[in-house]
Amino acid sequence: MQAKEGKMADSVYKVIELVGTSTESWEKAAEAAVNMASKSLRDLRIAEIVELDMQLENGKVIAYRAKVKVSFKYQGKE
Repeated sequence: MQAKEGKMADSVYKVIELVGTSTESWEKAAEAAVNMASKSLRDLRIAEIVELDMQLENGKVIAYRAKVKVSFKYQGKE
């Protein structure tokens, strides 16, 4: 089935999972993951926080970690 002229064809999106880290906050950890992804992937569409955790050392928080699912328009090559 071909798209009619002037109409957008169906699209396919790929989803990858990344883990961003920050010594400041979960928000900055998630932002770090998205910023890194945007350097090598085009057409980023959605970022979904999947899991939040912290790295501990001697009972103290040393890093915040955000597991993020990022979707982008799939172009047919890895």
